[in-house]
Amino acid sequence: MQVPLLDLRAQYAPMKEEILAAVAEICDSQRFILGDKVETLEKELADYCQSGAAVGVSSGSDALLIALMAEKIRPGDEVITTPFTFFATVGAIVRAGAKPVFADIDPVTFNIDPAKIAEKITPKTRAIIPVHLFGQAADMDPIVKIAKEHNLFIIEDACQAIGAEYKGKRVGSFAQYGAFSFFPSKNLGCFGDGGAVSCDTAERAQLLKIYRNHGQSKTYIHEYVGGNFRIDALQSAILSIKLRSLDSWSAARQKNAAIYRELFAAAGLTDQITLPQLAAYDVRHIYNQFCIRVKDGKRDALKQYLLDNGVGCAVYYPLSLHLQECFKELGGKPGDYPESEKASAEIMALPVFGELSKDQLEYVVATIAKFFGK
Repeated sequence: MQVPLLDLRAQYAPMKEEILAAVAEICDSQRFILGDKVETLEKELADYCQSGAAVGVSSGSDALLIALMAEKIRPGDEVITTPFTFFATVGAIVRAGAKPVFADIDPVTFNIDPAKIAEKITPKTRAIIPVHLFGQAADMDPIVKIAKEHNLFIIEDACQAIGAEYKGKRVGSFAQYGAFSFFPSKNLGCFGDGGAVSCDTAERAQLLKIYRNHGQSKTYIHEYVGGNFRIDALQSAILSIKLRSLDSWSAARQKNAAIYRELFAAAGLTDQITLPQLAAYDVRHIYNQFCIRVKDGKRDALKQYLLDNGVGCAVYYPLSLHLQECFKELGGKPGDYPESEKASAEIMALPVFGELSKDQLEYVVATIAKFFGK
């Protein structure tokens, strides 16, 4: 049996005609940059994310960068974030000219530990970027409290977590900014690169729109040095169609996660495998990834065994960011962030997309059981 890590063709099939019709409409109009399709998507995203506004941009990476630019981040400023995340989180801080400062993660959720944030604040700290990793919200109440006490702004990195909730409220609505990615593999993915920034006020939204279009408020009149961070009309139209199905897709992932839990328990694998754990606080986990921990140094061997037997899997992420070559000037060394480093050595993602069959889920767990001699 073949079980891919992700297969979007089944998701696409029932909406193919509607998407192709929307694409044809835009091609006929020849209006590809910004316009009403982008504006419609922005209103829909703001409503869905329960935020004051939303601004479409070119990618999740640029969503993080443009929020930092809008807050006038400068060289010498410090931004606190997690070392256990996709590269773009920290890359945006460096691209904006600031210094990333790491705080270790909570071993249960893989998200930044609020208690570690407080230890890292200095007079140079300007912002905090918590990441809602793998589709589970970070512990936002203490993070917001710390930010208010120290007059810091927050960018929620929700690039893997659209629709996730913390205590009944959607991620991207707790802070000044939220960053979202619509890379094709996300729960809500477009047909290329795309992203959005949620924000708390109309004033911030207007500033972001200026920055995304080379810093110009009027044609050829530039108030700021911005960039070309625009989302295009084609991607916006596709995302508007797909957004209607997002909650049902996330529910299907949650169902598959629940089936995995039953299968792993029935197979007697819980001594060898630690399953994703829900936070102690109230969350809606949307399972952008279903990440297990593999104990006793057997992660890489299990990964290869699964691949050899037709099961897609991947490691997110194999090297904690403080140990990446490009950040060596920050002075990070092994042992600095033990929970992040341990996660990097143990974690592996299994297929969890909504269109998986029960037989496929059973095959994944049976293959893992066979590897462990069960």
